[in-house]
Amino acid sequence: MELRVLKYFLAVARHRNITRAAEELHLTQPTLSRQLQDLEEELGTPLFTREKRRMELTEAGLFLKARAEEMTAIETKTLDQFAHLEDFIAGDVYLGCGEIQAVRLVVQALTPLGRAYPQIHFHFVSGNDEQTFDALQKGVLDFGLLCQQTPPADFVYRQVPFDDEWGLYLRRDHPLAQKQAIAPQDLYEEQLILSCQLLRDHVFAHWLGKDPEELDIRATYNLVYNAAFLVEQRLGLLLSFKGLVPIEGPEHPDLTFRPFSPAFSSHNYLIWKKEQVFSRAAAIVRARIEEAFGSHD
Repeated sequence: MELRVLKYFLAVARHRNITRAAEELHLTQPTLSRQLQDLEEELGTPLFTREKRRMELTEAGLFLKARAEEMTAIETKTLDQFAHLEDFIAGDVYLGCGEIQAVRLVVQALTPLGRAYPQIHFHFVSGNDEQTFDALQKGVLDFGLLCQQTPPADFVYRQVPFDDEWGLYLRRDHPLAQKQAIAPQDLYEEQLILSCQLLRDHVFAHWLGKDPEELDIRATYNLVYNAAFLVEQRLGLLLSFKGLVPIEGPEHPDLTFRPFSPAFSSHNYLIWKKEQVFSRAAAIVRARIEEAFGSHD
């Protein structure tokens, strides 16, 4: 079954008349009649009931008309896309990130691309900094959003203008909840829940005034969602970023947050590999990142 013949069939279906359809197609009437007969023989069923001056579609003809219109529409769309191939951007873009507030700014920056290029599909892959960095090195991700004190060497980066503030999540009935801020010494005798990343952060160790391994660490976590339930059950106090645990709503009504004093925060960096060969979709995203977050110089 050729698409050309289906177009002949659709012309006859529109006009309900062989003569007028042949004129539109610039064919002789016998040629068009023969093409329709061959199509009916190929399908093994009549497509029209033929009367003196008018042809009506059979049930099989109505079914074929719907399918033929779909097929010719796909052909038209495909030819149009190839005609404008240089302007057509499509593809998948992978961005790794953790549970951090800076994601909101990144999404806001990328939202115009979603409207301008509806065929670009974004995939946000959750993980801590180590997991994101490893996936970037392996080429699994196009971009990574890291929350740390300094950007990694040998990567291109743009700093997101938002610093995540560290602090302590604890039960409202815990004695430390009476304080407005938590000092390093307040943590020395407490049972704590830390991220794996924070344990190896030398800047945190400097703020703390001692090796984090000397603390009473009851649990570690990669992502904070599950760690909050440990605090509810009095298994420890949770060190994490402000705003990540919903303490104002019904999910964790018994928890509260206290900032550290002196303040301790981490920067956020969007990074990608040097000499990275980007797809056209990822290159569009990189250009938008550079436009939104400027240069690191």
